[in-house]
Amino acid sequence: MSEHSHALASPEERLTALLDNISSYIEQYHGGWVRFDSLEGGVLKVKLGGACQGCALTQTTLQGWIAGTVRQFFPEITEVRAV
Repeated sequence: MSEHSHALASPEERLTALLDNISSYIEQYHGGWVRFDSLEGGVLKVKLGGACQGCALTQTTLQGWIAGTVRQFFPEITEVRAV
């Protein structure tokens, strides 16, 4: 994506691209994945799957890793939820 097209991308498109990058790492090293579901106000909803389903560390991954990374780039997001 060029710098110009990045400026024209919607917040949902930019979030999806960021989550795709996070998911690539999760898939490669942990066998799970994360996908964009929706953005409603300051609440980002994501789907988790693969090894993330039933894993005892899913909430740690969601809040510490996914939410922490998302908030670095999108400080307006106040909450990240798995659906």
